[in-house]
Amino acid sequence: MELRQLEAFAAVMSTGSITGAAKLLARSQPAITRLVQELEAEIGYALFARNGPRVTPTDQGFLLHEEAERALSGLRRIHERAVEIARGDAQPLLLAATSALSVGLLPLALKRVEQNTGPSPIQLRTASPEHVVHAVLSGAVQLGASSLPLEHKGLQMHWIGEVGCVAMLPQDDALAALSTVPLAALAQRRLITMSNPFRLRHRLDAVLAEAGRAPGRHHALIETNSSINAQALVRAGLGVAVLEPLTAIGASSDGLVIRPIDTHIPFFFGVITPQSRPLTTPVRALVEALLHTAATLPGFVQHDVAEHATLLQSAQAPLAK
Repeated sequence: MELRQLEAFAAVMSTGSITGAAKLLARSQPAITRLVQELEAEIGYALFARNGPRVTPTDQGFLLHEEAERALSGLRRIHERAVEIARGDAQPLLLAATSALSVGLLPLALKRVEQNTGPSPIQLRTASPEHVVHAVLSGAVQLGASSLPLEHKGLQMHWIGEVGCVAMLPQDDALAALSTVPLAALAQRRLITMSNPFRLRHRLDAVLAEAGRAPGRHHALIETNSSINAQALVRAGLGVAVLEPLTAIGASSDGLVIRPIDTHIPFFFGVITPQSRPLTTPVRALVEALLHTAATLPGFVQHDVAEHATLLQSAQAPLAK
């Protein structure tokens, strides 16, 4: 399997045609066709279904594309770093975080670091919690910020934070007039919530069940994998959301109001780095800046990393009001 074959395959996937891929890579159409066919012959299955000049990725093509993009991205990064080393440039900070932490925590923390050290190159990717963990474990990034659970072999967890979830409502919603929103009132509404059943969603389902939300009403849920998406859906008037407060802090809340809930629904999050890699001075400074920034959040509580399992168990305990 050659690099040129993977580049041709990825280019066809991105542009949707052999013609577009040829223009993108400055190669002839026959050359792109040949490279893709050689790759298909080597792996033993078709990557595209062909209909004249149009091509449609097969299911196997979609699956392989994710891996090919990851490999090509790594190779591009090696090339970029080689050029940076030749120029004597500082190594950029490579970071990964969930959407909530990307908008609500990292920008302020990075600003704090740069006020002390000056500007430096930064690469920040937003990903699901599982992909943040994978990026740190694989060494693709130097630091990750994500919701719990984060206890994996090969990770160094530096601290755990806890904040209470809030209700996000359209400003003209009747509940917006309340200083504190009853969970029981939210249980009767159409909810916009996270789709991952193993993190905040699990806790939310439990407290809503205790608040009397009938199982039959779950068909009205709107599920998303991004807190930014949830905020946009609330703004459109499609429902109300129960979210961590970080998204509301970091993203525009025009047309929305944020209210505390009469029931504490904890959101746990932490900062991780590769266990096998010693902390550089910039990464150490960012770990500390993230904690300092998180400490300014309303109701923030810092936990020792040794409490990881206990905190996850406590999230299943009876509700605290």
